[in-house]
Amino acid sequence: MLIGSYLGLLGEKRRVAVPKRFLEELGEKLIIAKWYEGCLVLVNVNFWEALLDRLTGGSRVASLGVRDIERYILGSAFEVFPDGQGRIIIPEILASFAGLNKELVFVGLGNRVEIWSKEAWEVKTKEIGSSTREFIENLAENEKK
Repeated sequence: MLIGSYLGLLGEKRRVAVPKRFLEELGEKLIIAKWYEGCLVLVNVNFWEALLDRLTGGSRVASLGVRDIERYILGSAFEVFPDGQGRIIIPEILASFAGLNKELVFVGLGNRVEIWSKEAWEVKTKEIGSSTREFIENLAENEKK
């Protein structure tokens, strides 16, 4: 299972070492693509094929909304292969999309890894923290009633 958060450093050629724990789970052939909220997603081929089936419902005829999601995610995808040191090269168009500079964060989310710029991840975790706190407080209030 892909869990936890790890810092990474993006080299001058956009090369970054994927955390070893993630590589062990993901395998040797990876897919990297644009993802939601300005981050990237890193997955194995099996996840990618399942995502394609979920998006299309197993059919190649899809609604406009689904086609737009396909264009956004699938159209931005690249196959990447870790080198002997577990490093991948993030394509320039994806690094630019996610605002990746020097420091980035790998976030394991069960079956996928999100890649965030460190700055964007810090903003996102603050958003998550405040909305989660509100949600829990509302649940507690409703329990009392």
